[in-house]
Amino acid sequence: MLKKVAKICSIIVLVCCVKITSAQVTLTNPILTGFYPDPSIVKVGADYYSVHSTFSYFPGLPIMHSRDLKNWKQIGNVISRPSQMDFMGERMSRGLFAPAIAYYKGIYYVTCTDIDHDGNFVVTATNPAGPYSNPVKLPQVRGIDPSIYFDEATDKAYITYNSDAPDNKPLYSGHRTVQMYEFDYKNLKTIGEKKQLINGGVDITKKPVWIEGPHIMKRNDWYILYCAEGGTSVNHSQVALRSKDIWGPYVPYEGNPVLTQRGLPADRPNPITSAGHAQFIEGPDGNWYSIFLAVRPYEGDFYNTGREMFIAPLKWVNDWPMIEHGEKALEYKYQTNIKEVKQKGALPQNGNFAYTLKFDKGLDLSMMHLRKVDSSSFKTSKKGLTLNLKPETISELGNPSFVAKRQQHMNSTAETELVFTPKSEKEKAGLVIYQDESHYYFLAKSIKEGKTQVELYKSVHRKKDVELINTLPVGNGKLVLRITNNEDKCHFAISENGKDFKILAENQDGKHLSTRVSGGFIGNVFAMYATSNGEKSDNNATFKYLKYSGDDAVLR
Repeated sequence: MLKKVAKICSIIVLVCCVKITSAQVTLTNPILTGFYPDPSIVKVGADYYSVHSTFSYFPGLPIMHSRDLKNWKQIGNVISRPSQMDFMGERMSRGLFAPAIAYYKGIYYVTCTDIDHDGNFVVTATNPAGPYSNPVKLPQVRGIDPSIYFDEATDKAYITYNSDAPDNKPLYSGHRTVQMYEFDYKNLKTIGEKKQLINGGVDITKKPVWIEGPHIMKRNDWYILYCAEGGTSVNHSQVALRSKDIWGPYVPYEGNPVLTQRGLPADRPNPITSAGHAQFIEGPDGNWYSIFLAVRPYEGDFYNTGREMFIAPLKWVNDWPMIEHGEKALEYKYQTNIKEVKQKGALPQNGNFAYTLKFDKGLDLSMMHLRKVDSSSFKTSKKGLTLNLKPETISELGNPSFVAKRQQHMNSTAETELVFTPKSEKEKAGLVIYQDESHYYFLAKSIKEGKTQVELYKSVHRKKDVELINTLPVGNGKLVLRITNNEDKCHFAISENGKDFKILAENQDGKHLSTRVSGGFIGNVFAMYATSNGEKSDNNATFKYLKYSGDDAVLR
């Protein structure tokens, strides 16, 4: 009874926060801009919920809600309490890999991989927004990308995942398998023995790599097993297999891959690349769609915004799925018959947009910390976000005073007004554009020989060191900090009256912040940051707001 009440209450809350219009939706890719990788989606009634990797950011695994596949609103985070999990000591591209969300009999299930510590786990909730349970480990599920399939006809569940090559003896680099257990969804544990469903990929004679992100769905009498193949970079793809028996054997589709962009000319205008890690969903209009990750490079394979969530129409051909085989470029806009449903209080998530975050009502759900949250290190009020200076720095693997939001456009600007009086040369506070521990720029207010100044630092590639780019003297009054990113260039400016800006540095190397240079799987964030650089401090810094704007020509 309590579960039914919780479900009804969650539906009432969502209904009160949406507005249905007669307008037909144009889906603009990416439908979630910025660092929202490894998407998984579930439909419950008229509602869609997606979940995404966050690696070593906290809180982890944002839950997004939509009723039209266009307008998305973050309603919670799966890992929202340090008692569930933290990522101390982990690099930013470690932590949580590739979650999957499912729903069955009033319960939401999220499976995921904590790559370095807890391995695979499952959490549950009766409300999609959470709170979610503490993680239940799945030690038998050895690999990554676990996904639960519920077979309603038999009231049984199964968990599929990427695993090692047979007998741990790979025939080539990237040789992996897809394995499956039956899953006891009431007691959250595997049943019986695992079975190998795929060895290598759809055609092992071609030495396919990284068969991963598996999902099962049922269409008519077929069990459709679909997976990513080729790795998450430019060779990424999606493949499909099917069987009349849940345990297989699974036969590959002759038209594989069902999605890829790897064969298109590299010099095509406004490319969308690296498409894969897909999941299929029926839209509000009765047509089928696929959500998937892809990237928008500004040159070759350089991109700073991370892997984003895209969408494309899906067609069924003799009960085989087909998204975009690869002969045609994915589009930035798709016309649909879906009626638009706007959500009250939602930040914009696709197209070009601008907004200002204020902190009088706390932190927005989209804001993130490094590895865990230290609630004693900050407070929010009408004055803004106040960060206590901590000894920890962003070059290390700890938990500095750092609150971030995603960079969501190739051409974007972040701005804040800072109130801070440094007491020593090690005390610094300001605005950061951050990729990881050794790839960032820090626009900081500090003091040198008793005089207040603004300093611009650039991290040193794959080292803990920083280099000083430039300084400008400033007074102790109003100070606005601004960082602009234009594809492969970064610009830094300050203002002491909020109107007239002085340039600290222009045309700094933006590729230093790219995923290709840094490695890993994440995108950039803009962050408010305060540090005492290894020393204890009783000082603090207040950020009155965080203003963000993005304008990419292809999204207009």
